Amino acid sequence: VGGVLSAFGLAASAGLNAYVPLLLVALVARFTDWINLGATWEPLTSWWVIGVLLLLGLIEFFADKIPAVNHANDLIQTFVRPAAGAVLFAARVTDIHPVVAIVAGLLVAGGVHLVKSAAVRPAVSVTTGGVGNVPVSIAEDILATILSILAIVIPVAVATLIVLLTAFVIWLLWRRAQRSAEARGG
Repeated sequence: VGGVLSAFGLAASAGLNAYVPLLLVALVARFTDWINLGATWEPLTSWWVIGVLLLLGLIEFFADKIPAVNHANDLIQTFVRPAAGAVLFAARVTDIHPVVAIVAGLLVAGGVHLVKSAAVRPAVSVTTGGVGNVPVSIAEDILATILSILAIVIPVAVATLIVLLTAFVIWLLWRRAQRSAEARGG
């Protein structure tokens, strides 16, 4: 059960930032026995993969903080984040069919990315004139890091956190829709 909960947490984290959970899993698997990736995913622990993940993570970190570039980055990440979620899910859950694990990771990471890029970020851009995007991006990076660490160390807490965050985002979107309807006089 811990591997499945960990997989959900890592895939959700990948929906916010693809490289943070991949890098953390690679480092933890390389230097501890907390994660066993098995032969299929063991290449994630090689130095060249770790180096590439670090480089791509740095590029993504800075690209997400630059106005206009962050929108292009989100478009590119629409493909990268679900793929990262698929890899993380499949690497953590080896006792189910790999296709099922990959699809689950795609859906979890893709869903988180969709909420982030299609609902949260546009709302922040509109309500703050774009000024709020950098602090929100930093908060997303911090959340992705914390979520990834928790998914590795205490996966049940991550499952609870995902449910609470999902409920909060749904509530925010519902509240926004209600205010919009009231403003229109409905």
